[in-house]
Amino acid sequence: MVAALALVLLLPVPGFPASSRSASPQGPAAFDPSFTHGTVPVEGGTIHYVRGGDGPPLVLLHGWAETWWEWRKVMPALAEDRTVIAVDLPGLGDSSHPSGGYDKKTTAARVREAVHKLGFDKVELLSHDIGAEVAYRYARDFPGEVTRLAVTETMLAGYGVEESYSKTWHYRFLASPAPFPEKIVDNADVKPFFNYFYDGIAYHPEAIGREEYFRKNADPADRSSGYDYYRAIPQDAEDNRSNISAERLAMPVMAIGGEYLFGERVGQEFARVADDVRTVVAPDAGHYVPEENPKFVVDCARLFFKITGHKPSTTSSQLEHCAP
Repeated sequence: MVAALALVLLLPVPGFPASSRSASPQGPAAFDPSFTHGTVPVEGGTIHYVRGGDGPPLVLLHGWAETWWEWRKVMPALAEDRTVIAVDLPGLGDSSHPSGGYDKKTTAARVREAVHKLGFDKVELLSHDIGAEVAYRYARDFPGEVTRLAVTETMLAGYGVEESYSKTWHYRFLASPAPFPEKIVDNADVKPFFNYFYDGIAYHPEAIGREEYFRKNADPADRSSGYDYYRAIPQDAEDNRSNISAERLAMPVMAIGGEYLFGERVGQEFARVADDVRTVVAPDAGHYVPEENPKFVVDCARLFFKITGHKPSTTSSQLEHCAP
């Protein structure tokens, strides 16, 4: 293994093969025709989104190595009383690849630009993993525009994510300078590489929509953009620590951790940067909470965001910290 790795590193750096990306989807979404695909131009490229429902805007931000698809199981129920907008983060899914700006502060500004161009000024945010780091910057940098923030299974750069470096190899590998990870993981490695995460940190790995993620990550440019989000962690840490005493989040924050992974740690993390934090443990779930326990996410989100007209299927004791 070591010899093979050394040999790879001695090879000349090839150019990426032609992108496998097809044109961004348009029209009704296959999973639910009441939702539609669209794209919107922003600084650095375009952002792809899937939109449905009516009412105040609820923006969904996915994690790595996923796309908007991770929200498919919760979107219809949330759209009963909200305009639900699930975006592909810049460089991932069907969004275009910016040449730079993968730090979460810049990414948040790009997502905000997309939201504004879709006609909305104030939003609620429901987010996961790296998407939650972006959502934090959105809420911190534009506090008058975010009324409520829900974050799932994330640590913040500068406040806790660095503590994970010694516990798992993937942070340092993914954040390695280009083209190290690009050369190690080629198209033939997509399934075993990403399955390592889908199988390893999910409590219900069978619930992960991995075939869609394999298809998107078959594009080397998408994989490289994913690494760029990790390469930006030092910049994120510097940005997050700057002037924090004057920029603590004042809006309600719901911090969700999977029962079999982060648990209460997400709430502990966000208590360092926010004043009104509700710590929630999602039962029967590992890292991929929206896919592993979508019923809980729907019930909890509807309580937190005050979405009416829904009878929860989750027990009241599990939802006690979701209520506003």
